[in-house]
Amino acid sequence: MFTLRFDLRAPATGAPANVLYAAALEMSSWAEARGCISVTVCEHHGAEDGYLPAPVIMAGALAARTTTVPITVAVVILPLRDPVQLAEEMAVVDILSAGRVSYVAAIGYRPVEYEMYGQEFHRRGKIAEEKLGVLLRAKTGEPFEHEGRRIHVTPAPHTPGGPLVFWGGGSPAAARRAGRHGVGFFAQNGDAELGTIYEQAARDAGHEPGMCILPPPELPASVFVAEDVDQAWDELGSYLMHDVLSYAAWNDDLTGTTSLSAAQTAQELRAEKRSHQILNVDEAVDLVRSGMPLSLHPLIGGLPPEIAWRYLKVVTDKVMPALSS
Repeated sequence: MFTLRFDLRAPATGAPANVLYAAALEMSSWAEARGCISVTVCEHHGAEDGYLPAPVIMAGALAARTTTVPITVAVVILPLRDPVQLAEEMAVVDILSAGRVSYVAAIGYRPVEYEMYGQEFHRRGKIAEEKLGVLLRAKTGEPFEHEGRRIHVTPAPHTPGGPLVFWGGGSPAAARRAGRHGVGFFAQNGDAELGTIYEQAARDAGHEPGMCILPPPELPASVFVAEDVDQAWDELGSYLMHDVLSYAAWNDDLTGTTSLSAAQTAQELRAEKRSHQILNVDEAVDLVRSGMPLSLHPLIGGLPPEIAWRYLKVVTDKVMPALSS
């Protein structure tokens, strides 16, 4: 049981973007019949390494290349989007995928992205509040009025009520926003207090609390499985560190998000044994048997696909058969 995540960073030290995009589609199509339980794509803007800026388009491409695997856009930075146009795109992808694509919306955290889109960073919470309300109504395909405008998203989505939308974040404000709007909450960490805040906010607003995902701190966010772990760290360490250092440069606080690390070297990252891990086959089997999926990030840091495929096939050819024995 494993998941795939793609952010499609393409630094000069890795494979070119066109190669990575093609590989992501091929890997997802190949993996869905071999134990993959979800594919996730992410969003950021203006990154020097070309971080995926248009995840809804990528989700549509993934939907066209797969038939059964659920796809998640996590996250879509809602204050940067026109919620009506986003709802239209979501409706089209919902039809293409037969309802397999869900979304985690959030406010983001990089001022440079707000500047790029002409939005006020200090107002991002208020902007998100208004746009989330519009998006949730628009995605249903039912007509309504907003600020004197008639809004009617067509074609109607495949999913009754529109595709599933979560709200994501790591703060009490994010938990309350999810509860107020009656959507599920996808937290950035395993803080149980966020779950309590979310549930209370939902009930205060007259909603039954939905799905609340609090990722446990022991769940690694980026996993590889290798038959020779020492050799794998030698081969993969620089690519993992590109991911680690890039996120660290964007985040002032590295303590509140399960997927982030303050490591400065591959040796430090390995010693942490937390956010980014390379497991041997037995460790991977034990992790899955404990109830946690293998969160694979096969093209991390622009990792060339010919290398990525070798590690992916360790999962499908060694781990998955061991789980069924």
